Amino acid sequence: MIPAYVELSGEAPELARAEAISAVEALGGRGGASDLDPLVAVEVPDRASLGRLAGRLALARRCLVVVGPEGPLASALAAEGSAGASAVFRRLGRSPGAADASVLTAGRLYRSAGGAIDLERPARRYWLAPRPDRDDALLLEVAAVDRAESATRRMPLLPFQRPVSLPPRLARAAANLARLRPGDRVVDPFLGTGALLAEAALLGARAYGLDRDPAMIRGALRNFAHLGVDAARIVEGDSGVVDFDEPGLRFDAVLTDPPYGRSSSTGGEDPSAIVERVLPRWGERVRAGGRLVVVTPSGAPPLPAPWEIRIAVPVRVHRSLTREFRAYERRP
Repeated sequence: MIPAYVELSGEAPELARAEAISAVEALGGRGGASDLDPLVAVEVPDRASLGRLAGRLALARRCLVVVGPEGPLASALAAEGSAGASAVFRRLGRSPGAADASVLTAGRLYRSAGGAIDLERPARRYWLAPRPDRDDALLLEVAAVDRAESATRRMPLLPFQRPVSLPPRLARAAANLARLRPGDRVVDPFLGTGALLAEAALLGARAYGLDRDPAMIRGALRNFAHLGVDAARIVEGDSGVVDFDEPGLRFDAVLTDPPYGRSSSTGGEDPSAIVERVLPRWGERVRAGGRLVVVTPSGAPPLPAPWEIRIAVPVRVHRSLTREFRAYERRP
């Protein structure tokens, strides 16, 4: 395993930390306690996994590895500079233009060893992070999160729009909590606009959805087509009753944002009652070790054994709405 770090974006920090750890677990790695603030420590199977990790994450900025962790900072800078590559140095948590004497010193040491400083198109990007009672840690950026890409999936830019849909970064974070891998089957019994299933499909999962409102299904399929993803199967009807063509089909995860409020299409049924009726039904179809991720403004849904709660994070979506992101794991 290769030790590395993930720099979080600062949005919903507790959810961002849970997303990073769940995403690295989906890649066969693990997360742990960090000695460098504000970073999340992870271990990945190989260096290429960091690129895949950055491609999954929504609430993060970059993946990094420590350079010369055992020796003094000056020695690490001399060793890196001797390769002769162009580089730029920044301090984590500060804007690029902020003055920092230690950053300037690092650049001088790097250049004196044979490296070059290029602020525009450097071959390497280094970051300094404070360590208690020691020199700053020198970290090399291995992969950056494309934060602009998720903005292209914002609701105002999609052909089918509803104000209650999750923003794409939060939807991607929820999909990562499910620890989805390419080829996994994931089901959303409350399809809605398709925001959650779209993110699952973009992670390579096979997406199955149900909704009782045919207009929502048509709209979700329009959004899927716009985003260039496919659904394995979409069924119209009450998800507490209807099923797919293959009854008993097993899933690796349930991922859903149940209906709530007066504008929700529940056929007049109380939203809490429909959640209590539907979620256990689809939870029974999840394999051992799989997850059920639910985003809800009304607290925890009732999920008895063999389900165990792993993550419960409240996130303020906007002024009048807080949603809780909950991830349950099915015990063997």
